[in-house]
Amino acid sequence: MKRILVVEDDLMLSTGLCFELDTAGYITQAAYNCKKAEYLVKQEAFSLVILDVNLPDGNGFDLCRKVKETHPELPVIFLTAKDLEEDVLSGYDLGAEDYITKPFRMPILLKRVEVALRRGGGAEKSAGADCYRDDFLQIDFDALTVWQGGEKLSVTPNEYKLLRVLIANAGNVVTRKLLLEKLWDCDGNFIDDHTLTVTMNRLRAKIEDDAHSYIKTVRGMGYIWESMV
Repeated sequence: MKRILVVEDDLMLSTGLCFELDTAGYITQAAYNCKKAEYLVKQEAFSLVILDVNLPDGNGFDLCRKVKETHPELPVIFLTAKDLEEDVLSGYDLGAEDYITKPFRMPILLKRVEVALRRGGGAEKSAGADCYRDDFLQIDFDALTVWQGGEKLSVTPNEYKLLRVLIANAGNVVTRKLLLEKLWDCDGNFIDDHTLTVTMNRLRAKIEDDAHSYIKTVRGMGYIWESMV
């Protein structure tokens, strides 16, 4: 599963971008400034970075330069209102795969993301990015299959979404708010707090038993995926 870092300080635009990319089948992580983006690139594996130029604590061009110094294979797409020719050329000179100016059309952006990932081959190197495996549970996100103790399980689309988000953030608390955002369906229908609780309980009942516990509840906050590998 391809993971995309969205570095955009406009909260509404960032939320919209992440929603559209999640709906298209990617896993997204948002950063609203350079400091957070640098931290995430160091700590996690991404297949692509979508990067604004004007950020509250720095310049997207400088951030791209730093990213390329440590991750030269990681594709970067600039998404910015800076449309002067010299800015566009600066972006490409820094090694960006693409330079998209605002305003833009979402279908075009999604297609250019697809092309950048295909051209870059998906820079994400972490083993198991598209699957999870231990001696008891095997999850293949590309094939959309879950096996438990040699038995294939019936898993709903929302349960797959939960698994993808939890496993992508294994060891870290994933808030209920974030999970609710990820569970908006492809038609934009709202998933409420009660539905999240029911879906989580059903998922636990399917993948866990007395000897294998994967999802830990953090009261008042959310959930943690505790890997058994």
